[in-house]
Formats: sequence, C-alpha cells, structure tokens
Amino acid sequence: MATLHRRQVAGFNIHYLYYPVDYFFDAQQRAGIQSLEFWGGAPHFWMDYMTYDNCQIIRRKAQARGLDIAVFNPESCAYHYQVAAQEPDQRKKCIQYFKNGIQIAVELGARYLGINSGWGYWNESKESAWARSADTLSQLADEAQRAGITIAMESMRPEETKIVNNLKDAKRMFDEIHSPALKILIDTCAMGVAGESLQDWFDVFGKDVVHMHFVDARPYGHLIWGDGCYPLEQFIQTLNDNGYEGYLGQEITDSRYFDDPAAADMRNMENLSRFFSD
Repeated sequence: MATLHRRQVAGFNIHYLYYPVDYFFDAQQRAGIQSLEFWGGAPHFWMDYMTYDNCQIIRRKAQARGLDIAVFNPESCAYHYQVAAQEPDQRKKCIQYFKNGIQIAVELGARYLGINSGWGYWNESKESAWARSADTLSQLADEAQRAGITIAMESMRPEETKIVNNLKDAKRMFDEIHSPALKILIDTCAMGVAGESLQDWFDVFGKDVVHMHFVDARPYGHLIWGDGCYPLEQFIQTLNDNGYEGYLGQEITDSRYFDDPAAADMRNMENLSRFFSD
C-alpha cells in the first residue's frame, strides 16, 4: 500500500490571507499537521527589498504549537517582485527582495526557499525574459549556497509565465544554472496543465526533486485532495516508487476555501491521513 509520513505534509498559509497568522498556526495544530511551508505575504508576514518582520516571533509561534517551518515561500506571483523583472531599478530591488527571502529562511530555520522563474513581459521574446530570469536565479543560488539554503524552483502555468512552464523548460533552466543550491519543486497543478506526470519529472530529475506543491486539480485548481480528479493513491505510490521523502506543500489557492480555510485543511488531512505510516 502507498504510504506517507505525516511530517511530509506541509501546511500552507496562503488560503488564510483573510485571517491572522495565529489563527493559521492554531488551525494547523488542530489538523494534526507537523510541518509548514510558510508563505511570506501580508498580512501574515511583511517583507520587501529593504526590510522584513521579526522572524523569531513567527518561529516561536510555530514552535509553541509543535510546528516545523521547513520551507519559506516569499510572495512571487501576485505581487510586484518577480525574478525576471526588466526595468533596472525594479530588477535591483527584486533581486534584493529574494536575497532577503534567503536570509528569512535562515532565520525561520527553514531548509528550502520556494521560487519560480518569474514571467517578464508578454510582448517580449521568451529568450529576453529567460536571460534575466537565469541571471537572477544564478545570483540567488550563489547567495543560497553561502547561506546553507536550497532553492526549489517550480514550473508555472502558461497564463502565469512564458519562461518555465513545463518539464522541458525546467530542465533547461536547471542545467543552465548548474548549482548545488538550485533544485526542483514539482507543482502538480502546473504539471497536469502541461500534460505531464509525476513519473515524467522523476525520470528527468530523480533525487534533485526536493519539494512539491502536492495538490489536487482538474488539472487547474490547486484544490484540496478529493475536490479534483487526480488519483491520490497512484500519486503517492509514484512517490514511494521513487523513494521521495521530501515535503508536500499544500498550496491551496482556490478562492472557494478562503471563507473557512481551517475546515478545508481538516478535510484535506482526513483524505491524506489514510496513507500515513506514522
């Protein structure tokens, strides 16, 4: 039978954006979650290119509830900081923003920093945006290596980026950066939209897959397990077959869960718990 370790499931606070951070931590404890992928977005955490909130306060709040912050994920999709920014002054600020994210990960006690390729402009060539993305990711990988943090890069859907939105693009970027501090994050929603499978990604990256946004979908959605059409047991068996013991971030972003995110997490954990081996 396919099995998971409970510690692999990493609660995610992005669908709690209309609730205070303490509400999120309490909900994770009640749901039996042990690990977290902490989203660095307001109102839960303020960060920009100049400053950021006191990480020790967040870390103590998590530890008091028996929660381990394993991954830090600075806001990088619906915000004005992106990896492939073009204007020189904005680009400089974006790079510093993500460097701050690396330092925040250190201070939170996280091991991974979640990131994407950015997106550039829709009316420029892919190669122009790609060059800026690769340069930024290379700088950040160097910074992460010095800090002892591993960057985990995900693909995104075509309507989110024209840079890295499938397995082929991810492999190209991974090879181009060629850093021990840059590894791979599989987002199962983006994966499904691209018509790819979990095994496809493991066939290409193997042990370089260090993190996942492991969610149900249709294939769009970022849904809790049971609300999409993905075969959960088959997915978990693929993880087992490939010896994957990394984290499974529950990046639940569909607005249907915003009103009662705690109930969504509880139902999500009920669906996952039948596979827990400990």
